[in-house]
Amino acid sequence: MKKLSLILIGLLLIPTLYLTSCDKGDDSAVNTTPAFTLLKDQMLANNLDINKIITSPDGVSFVAGAPAEADLTAFLAKYYIIDIRSAADYGANHITGAKNVSFANILAEGPLAGAKPILVVCYTGQTACYATALLRMSGFKNTQALKWGMSGWNPTTAGSWNGKIGAEAAKGHANWTYDSAPSNMVYTNPVISTLSTDGAAILKNRIEAVVAEGFKTVTGTDVLNAPNNYFVNNYFSAADYTAFGHIKNAYRINPLTLADNSYLGLDPSAKVVTYCYTGQTSAVITACLRVMGYYAYSLSFGVNGLYNTNTAWTSNQWGVGTNVPKNLPFAIN
Repeated sequence: MKKLSLILIGLLLIPTLYLTSCDKGDDSAVNTTPAFTLLKDQMLANNLDINKIITSPDGVSFVAGAPAEADLTAFLAKYYIIDIRSAADYGANHITGAKNVSFANILAEGPLAGAKPILVVCYTGQTACYATALLRMSGFKNTQALKWGMSGWNPTTAGSWNGKIGAEAAKGHANWTYDSAPSNMVYTNPVISTLSTDGAAILKNRIEAVVAEGFKTVTGTDVLNAPNNYFVNNYFSAADYTAFGHIKNAYRINPLTLADNSYLGLDPSAKVVTYCYTGQTSAVITACLRVMGYYAYSLSFGVNGLYNTNTAWTSNQWGVGTNVPKNLPFAIN
């Protein structure tokens, strides 16, 4: 009886050993590459690094200024224009030929544009720049945002911008400083949770998730009053970092790209706030960082919303620190 029991046990162990050997073989084939690495490789292989989103591989800037009136007809014919403002504001006035599209549906417009580049229009250019980055990352590489949004198109719509740039919150504030930039740190990659092992699928899913979240922004006064609650990156040149001054303890990580690993200067566990001159470049960067898995936010209106009378504006590329609206016509209803 004992001998029979041993034989039965042996027979039961044979399939168990067989299955174990199969499992071992399967485990050895499992892709253990982190999702972020797969995403990074996909972005680099397809010219989707942050600097390639700011300026496309074809040399096209992420923004397009409103045209001179003499060039209006050619401008309107060039672009597939989507206006992501509210339906009510679109109905009140919009650029001739523009299509009203909610931010949540921007990705569906790419294939509809055909051979035309997409022009995204919002109130001040910031949300449109965020959308532009996401469309560029989705393969519509020469998408542009209307610089300054409708605020730069016609004076009657400029209130959305001009009502935000008169603040002088940074002037004389204890957390506005002219100190040297702190030394950049080196952090680990963000962690992206996904079951996918395909870089293209991960990128697509990340873009869709970021679109679903909507534009992520934070006010300048919130950051200025409590800078230690954020990881702040000032996306200025070295000269402007000193000339303008900056939020206390703000880093200056510029360039900020995947290719040179400078992105590792950002803390993946912190609320990362990027700020620039007017909030448009930082919106593009923030969209890219969100796709990459950072808790990223764009500082609304940039320094223009914190320190509009800063004397550094006179020598800066943005001129006097304000936009000057064109007086271009638009469609009504």
